[in-house]
Amino acid sequence: MKEKKRDLLKKLAERPERFIGLFRPTKPGAKILQHLLQSHEIRFGDAIEEVITEIIADLGYRNLPKTIRNNNDEVLSLDQYFTNGDIYYFIEQKVRDDHDSTKKRGQINNFEKKLEVLHNLHGNNLVGIMYFIDPDLTKNKNFYVEKLQDFAKFYGVELHLFYGKELFEYFDEPQMWDNIIQWLTRWKNDLPDLPEINFDENPEQSFEEIKELEIRNWRKIIQNDKLWEEGIIYVLFRTGETLRLILEYFEQQGTTPYRNLERSLRERLEEYYERR
Repeated sequence: MKEKKRDLLKKLAERPERFIGLFRPTKPGAKILQHLLQSHEIRFGDAIEEVITEIIADLGYRNLPKTIRNNNDEVLSLDQYFTNGDIYYFIEQKVRDDHDSTKKRGQINNFEKKLEVLHNLHGNNLVGIMYFIDPDLTKNKNFYVEKLQDFAKFYGVELHLFYGKELFEYFDEPQMWDNIIQWLTRWKNDLPDLPEINFDENPEQSFEEIKELEIRNWRKIIQNDKLWEEGIIYVLFRTGETLRLILEYFEQQGTTPYRNLERSLRERLEEYYERR
């Protein structure tokens, strides 16, 4: 799996409610897969953001720090913020326009909040862009167009809504979109159908990845009855081989916290693996 196993266990320890509970309509394995796929979606959006930042620099623009503050000293993060020396541009960038009514209003309110701060800095030398990478989903296009037109009139600045290739056409570099499409095609072809969630498929490798998980997180995982009772742990550790390597690691540390972890994990292994 591309997401580090230690990161998954950390999330399991810190936010177990995301994975367990009677009112979750999915079995343990499906819930973990759902979480991983959502994480991949988020990371994909972050990766595309970095790619476009690099493209902006290649086009000769100067990227600016992406963190700004409003009058209430609230920190606001910009997806893209750059200048050609005369005009200042900011882009609010999302993967796709498929939000529900609550989310779309949050998006446009967030856009105006940043617009207000940047207008105070740059006045009419400002161009704002709301950009959705996926050109095939335009669920809220009419809503965004109407709101951006209102903002443009009120603030007296140039604002745009773009999908897919339109952003690069605006900057007279349409071939950049073709390059992105080629890269995405190669990347998607290399993706596995589903991420692997069985840590015991390669116990030694998994052990090396997770052995240094923080003591507090090991404590939370081992002591959380529901993670074991609802089968979350069993989905990740099908045979228990990796956990037995972790048990040996705990034994070797010799400190009081690790001795307590050793005792608790030994009890869990006996109850959930050796008695099966």
